[in-house]
Amino acid sequence: MSHDDFAFEPVKGLPERPPEGERIIWQGRPDWWALAWDSLSLPWVAGYFVVLALWRFGTLIDQVSPAGAFAASFPFIVMGTVVCALLIVIAFVQARATVYTITNRRVAMRIGAALTVTLNLPFSQVRNADLDLRKGGTGTVALDMAGKTRLSYLVCWPHVRPWKMNRTQPALRCIPDAEKVAGLLAEAAEARISTPVVARRPDTAAMAAE
Repeated sequence: MSHDDFAFEPVKGLPERPPEGERIIWQGRPDWWALAWDSLSLPWVAGYFVVLALWRFGTLIDQVSPAGAFAASFPFIVMGTVVCALLIVIAFVQARATVYTITNRRVAMRIGAALTVTLNLPFSQVRNADLDLRKGGTGTVALDMAGKTRLSYLVCWPHVRPWKMNRTQPALRCIPDAEKVAGLLAEAAEARISTPVVARRPDTAAMAAE
């Protein structure tokens, strides 16, 4: 029997139903392979263990037979395979637990596999958005938050712009069709910010009569 860990959500990816007038424009999640490759540095980790294995093989080849040198370096290949497999699993679980939502008023990010949190980022608090486009169309849209908005890098990781620790920038990480999503975000934010807010003035006549 299937089990949905987020069945309690009234709307997928959101902790509560959007208020009147707010509508969802786009929803998505990271591409798990791109997340493992870019965010979890899968090629660098694999390369590290390959270098260790080659180094071990090179230091022993002039002392023992090639078979003996290979046998001594093989454990590094095994360890590297195990670590890379764990990174792939982590990326898959993270991607499955994540939902990015763009509405006509905000960006919402349901993130975290073990400890799930939802970030609500109104367009009024977003100063800028940067697109890092990769081959295949996947990419990352990082949000530069304005004002006194402060977010924890560790809590948001890996859904952040890499190495921006002094001022954490939450990010829609490794999403497919990133350029299209960035365009939708830009249009929604521009429309929201340019919409005038009409406030009703108090009735001065009625106040004077009182």
